Amino acid sequence: MMSEVCLIPFVLEEVIEESKEEIPYGVEMINAPAFWREGEKGQSVVVAVLDTGCDTSHPELAERVIDGRNFVDGNEEDYQDAHYHGTHVAGTIAATLNNAGVAGVAPDVKLLICRVLGKDGGGSYQGIIDAIDYSVKWRGENGERVRVISMSLGGPTDVPELHESIQRAVLEDVLVVCAAGNEGDNKENTNEHAYPGVYKEVVQVGAVDAKMKLAPFSNTNDEIDLVAPGVDVVSTYPGNKYAKLSGTSMATPHVSGAAALLIEREEKLFGRELSEAEVYAQLVKNTLSIGLTKKAEGNGLLVLNAQEKAVCDQENLRAMRTPIETAAAKESDS
Repeated sequence: MMSEVCLIPFVLEEVIEESKEEIPYGVEMINAPAFWREGEKGQSVVVAVLDTGCDTSHPELAERVIDGRNFVDGNEEDYQDAHYHGTHVAGTIAATLNNAGVAGVAPDVKLLICRVLGKDGGGSYQGIIDAIDYSVKWRGENGERVRVISMSLGGPTDVPELHESIQRAVLEDVLVVCAAGNEGDNKENTNEHAYPGVYKEVVQVGAVDAKMKLAPFSNTNDEIDLVAPGVDVVSTYPGNKYAKLSGTSMATPHVSGAAALLIEREEKLFGRELSEAEVYAQLVKNTLSIGLTKKAEGNGLLVLNAQEKAVCDQENLRAMRTPIETAAAKESDS
């Protein structure tokens, strides 16, 4: 018999009646608005969210949900959020850009909601396996298919059947993005593992704070792929509210949303569908090292248009220097 899986431990910092800033710091930090300005907001992409469900009546999410299914109990059609974690994750990926509330990383993306965890945050590995297979086979009315699966969940057990379902998804060119886990000891070189995050086939996401410091809870290991904002993240909460949460659960949807933006942009440029390996390569290309060990940051912090932004930041830094500092910097550069 398969063991149970659950939400990776996270912290609910605060419930907020009304969000004061539409673009959360994490969405800004990964430079998502640069894509929006070019008209790329993920409209052509479907992301499957495997979590506690979603409050589909939330004004930020009502237009984003394309379909869904319940894998927790017998009521397949009820994929409403009986918790709040899934609604928060969905908002970070896809909350609508509407001059109110919050905006997600890919504010025009479509969401396939798979409720795999109950109101207590627990679920079965079999339910998750079934949801992964369902997401891969799902087709929309216009032939849409899932391009990204986002999973902010995990457990301590390596379940071969779960691993195999992820391998099947990747073979079908679906990118699988998973939280690294929150059992970290605030040391960069130790190993903490949560499944499915540690599987080689997934994009395993660690968390940093607003100052680009590694979150003390973020798992570190040899399979970390990249890091994203995961501390004090403001997103949607059931009942038309918002909440501030911390955890690698919050970092993961930043990457899932960014993958959708990259798929949309690069497939326009290439004039064809990208393979899962090509999408992964684009993610890696859009990272910057923040000076942590590879076990902590993997390829680095997710920053869209990373190289372009790095050049711009350097130019801004030069512009802020005094003439004497600029001359000294030029001399050292030479």
